[in-house]
Amino acid sequence: MYQQLLAQEPIAPRKDQILEKHGHQRTDPYYWMRERDSQPVLDYLSTENNYAKTYFKALDPLVNELLTEFEQRIDPNETSAPFILNGYQYQVRNLDGQDYQQIFRYEADGKAVLFFDENERAKGKSFYELAGWAPAPNNQILAVSEDFKGRRQYEVRFRLNGKYLKDILTETSGSMVWANDNKTLYYSKKDPETLREYLIYRHVIGTPQSADELIYEEKDDKFSVGIGKTLTNKYIQIYSYSSTTSEVQMIDADNPKAQAQVFLARKAGHIYELEHHENGFYILTNDNALNNRILFSRLFPSDLQSCKEIVPHQSKVLLEGLSVYKEYLLIEERTNGLLKLKLKGVEDGKESYIAVDGETYYLGLAMNDDYAAAKLYYVYNSMTTPSRVYTYDFKSGQQEIFFEKKLRDTNFDPGHYVSERVWATANDGTQIPVNIMYKKGTDLSKAPLLLYGYGSYGYTLPDIFSPTRLSLVNRGFVFATAHIRGCKYLGEEWYQNGKFDKKINTFTDFINAAEFLGHMGYCDPACIYANGGSAGGLLMGAIANMAPYLFKGIVSEVPFVDVVTTMLDESIPLTTGEYEEWGNPQDPHYYYYLLKYSPYDNIHTMDYPAMYVTSGYHDSQVQYWEPAKYVAKLRTMRTNEAALVFECNMDAGHGGGSGRSVERLERAKIYAFILGLEQGITH
Repeated sequence: MYQQLLAQEPIAPRKDQILEKHGHQRTDPYYWMRERDSQPVLDYLSTENNYAKTYFKALDPLVNELLTEFEQRIDPNETSAPFILNGYQYQVRNLDGQDYQQIFRYEADGKAVLFFDENERAKGKSFYELAGWAPAPNNQILAVSEDFKGRRQYEVRFRLNGKYLKDILTETSGSMVWANDNKTLYYSKKDPETLREYLIYRHVIGTPQSADELIYEEKDDKFSVGIGKTLTNKYIQIYSYSSTTSEVQMIDADNPKAQAQVFLARKAGHIYELEHHENGFYILTNDNALNNRILFSRLFPSDLQSCKEIVPHQSKVLLEGLSVYKEYLLIEERTNGLLKLKLKGVEDGKESYIAVDGETYYLGLAMNDDYAAAKLYYVYNSMTTPSRVYTYDFKSGQQEIFFEKKLRDTNFDPGHYVSERVWATANDGTQIPVNIMYKKGTDLSKAPLLLYGYGSYGYTLPDIFSPTRLSLVNRGFVFATAHIRGCKYLGEEWYQNGKFDKKINTFTDFINAAEFLGHMGYCDPACIYANGGSAGGLLMGAIANMAPYLFKGIVSEVPFVDVVTTMLDESIPLTTGEYEEWGNPQDPHYYYYLLKYSPYDNIHTMDYPAMYVTSGYHDSQVQYWEPAKYVAKLRTMRTNEAALVFECNMDAGHGGGSGRSVERLERAKIYAFILGLEQGITH
């Protein structure tokens, strides 16, 4: 059935399927791969996995070398910064020889006691994920949401005095919030077919799930729902959201039987979020404000015109987040790509910034659970500096390092590395920010480059430290992140110019960034590699078709590559909610625009770069058949013999395998694939 020899690639059988829309026909020879769990599909995936195993056999020494480096560099007993939740201090710890984490709680006497052990829960399982955990307000009952398959359909269980109760909530989204009575839990559920989160239920401890009350159903299939709780613990919030519109409902957390009340009714194009203060409500809104503004209302407002403006819109400053404490507002601002934390007094309106130097850093909030807190906890790291948690005293402005992540390798010195931001020029003259990192002394003109990108959903890639990445950089690589259009690095307009019928900007920006780095001497232009995952895998597929000559190798993780077929199929998980990102191909305009760049539909008869493509059989975001079909078609149409390796993890979902040893193995294989190409090891 399959052509397979030790050194020969698998060739999948063709079963041409004619797909027609808007009078236009496409032929899909591998449509049959959608038949999940069928023997032909399982046989094909097994054949591809065997081929990948054969390919990596020559790279095994390099994989093992990388894994050893990871182990020598990363503390096997690595811990998180301590954090406070419900009045208790917790810490997450890793244990040498264990794949999963342990959560410790500090008791009144200062002693750390094992609170939850993921390793115990993962025993005998090929996949395990702790999606969330939430102690009741009185800290007596613990709720945990867990996934044992990788499909992101979570089971919620409850533990009291070290023993699990009979209550089990199945097929949840993993989100959960306690009411203040310590026995009522709100949670969300997904559609079993589309996996869209659209139901909010209320569960009372000691009752069966069948008795749970449906609190809210989101009937618009472009919207999903989520739940949360205000920092004041006064309200439970139900969020309904799409890519372009949002709505928040509020429930009195002291009265679990209270009805949800809409705060501001949804209006097409209006995105808002709100935080409660004892004096009223602060609203972060895009109403008449592309980059958002902040309003205040003492009561539930009838409309935004009745609210007071606290922070006006600025064309060059994106208001990215808002937290409200008793005496201060904490505003996350992004200016020229760089995030800043701004404090604004609730009473006096005085403003100040938490100062951070550099251009290639990550700045964000740590756990801040106390509405009346005197100190703020925030996180800083950069491409060359491991993560630190700082405290900031609201009144004095004094900053102190609270926790610093240390590497096991005592010889590591951030001063041995360089990070900087450069600006590439796009085809239309737009300046594209690119952050790069390399080891001091590297001859950039001869250095290979790994360029990473994403560029969708407005998500901005954080410029963070990676201990595994040092294995590439120490071998003379330059690592770069391209902040291309489609993210919000340069504000809301930067996102809008990389979606819908401007999506191709995302791909050309990445290509232009690679060209710039090569032409301007930041790397050897003949040794440029690219990497991206999910929607970043769409990016990888698009650039492979548009500029295959530019890249020596491409690593595409769980890639979204069969864009038109997937977006036309509303039964596939999460499709309808994606219309506000890509456009709805039921509309001929978007059908033909998507067809311009859909990687699967644009594979040409030409030479392609070497590729390593990964997938997860239980992936809920990008179905396994997309990368499987993509690779099968590439095998028959490309005109060269560059490496083409496809690996489908049969026990994993969208985020890859579970457990740190599996995660490190996956990263080691990606680096080994790239290094193998650089060293001429291709078979």
